[in-house]
Amino acid sequence: MKFNEVVNLITKDEVVELAQKMVQFNTVNPPGNEKILADFLGEKFKSYDIDSEIIDLGDNRANVIGRIKGSGERKALLLNGHLDVVPPGDVEWEHGPFSGAVVDGKLYGRGSADMKGGLAGMIMAAKAVKAAGIPLKGDLIVAGTAGEEDDSIGAFHFLENDGLKDVGGILIGEPTSCEINIAEKGAFWVEITAYGKTAHGAFPQEGVNAILHANLILNEIQKYEYKYTQNDFLGDPTLNISTISGGVKTNVVPDKCSFTIDMRTVPSIDHDDIIKDFEAIISRLKEDHPDLNATVKVINNRPAVETNPDHEFIKSAQKVAKDIFNKDLEPKGVSFYTDAAVFLPTTNLPAIIYGPGASDMAHQPNEHITIDNLWEATQFYIGMILEYLA
Repeated sequence: MKFNEVVNLITKDEVVELAQKMVQFNTVNPPGNEKILADFLGEKFKSYDIDSEIIDLGDNRANVIGRIKGSGERKALLLNGHLDVVPPGDVEWEHGPFSGAVVDGKLYGRGSADMKGGLAGMIMAAKAVKAAGIPLKGDLIVAGTAGEEDDSIGAFHFLENDGLKDVGGILIGEPTSCEINIAEKGAFWVEITAYGKTAHGAFPQEGVNAILHANLILNEIQKYEYKYTQNDFLGDPTLNISTISGGVKTNVVPDKCSFTIDMRTVPSIDHDDIIKDFEAIISRLKEDHPDLNATVKVINNRPAVETNPDHEFIKSAQKVAKDIFNKDLEPKGVSFYTDAAVFLPTTNLPAIIYGPGASDMAHQPNEHITIDNLWEATQFYIGMILEYLA
């Protein structure tokens, strides 16, 4: 069966309707509450005659896994997306964050781009392939995972329970404006806490001001220079001082001050080396300020990952884009992290990040994707399934 015949087994309206319904589930993380959406998608898989499993992770968290069995001649293809979304924020939306409103060719709502739209396209692609009855040489797996926006609880559970055991390639539907991305920056988040001694605000000399000591450290961190090799797809690493908190009352010398740092790294950077460097900065400052005490705590650690652009999996994706859309897509990289940061370090599997919607729409008020982009991504997923497994 030809590609066009498979695509014609679903409609653009069906894809939009599924994405709308998914957006209308409030799966803000924290707390996540992904199980209600996982259950809904499990029923959808069942209605499409696709085997599925709900993996209960407790506390109303869950993964949903759909699978179309193949002959075993090839390794499986994994289509992956996450079920959770970030909070909508306090800014008023033009269309409600959980409305799933379709206006002027755009689907609005939290998670429309990041990344319920992409996952909806993957599920509908699986539906089309199943309806076509095409024999597959390997399993097609569609995994909706919990917690990507926080601790990746769903991805870690999938990995640790042999979900990738027979997988040969991974396609992740995060928003890339339907571009092929093969690399992603690491995310290394650190909290530095300075400790002091309280005293009455009228007698600051009797205390140790933790805010002043945190400021000394912060000023040095701002001058920090990474040791790295520039990456062709990811460019340079970045560092952002993200939050700061200290003090209890205006008339009290603060005995504690914490600030957090968001670092986006490239593959040549060892995160352990960064910790050693930060600890060395604190030790050096302590020589001039003996009463300075501070700790460094890692709060998120996702390595940068990449796939060789010459890998046959990447070449297959480029071929699909050329055959279907007559587009010559050159591989790129993304500055955000995905579940690939969980899947790749221990498996070294090839991975592609390709999905509908612009990446800068993620986490924004009035988040949306265009219907055309959603349909284009769905067609690409069908093309990848046929190219890799049929």
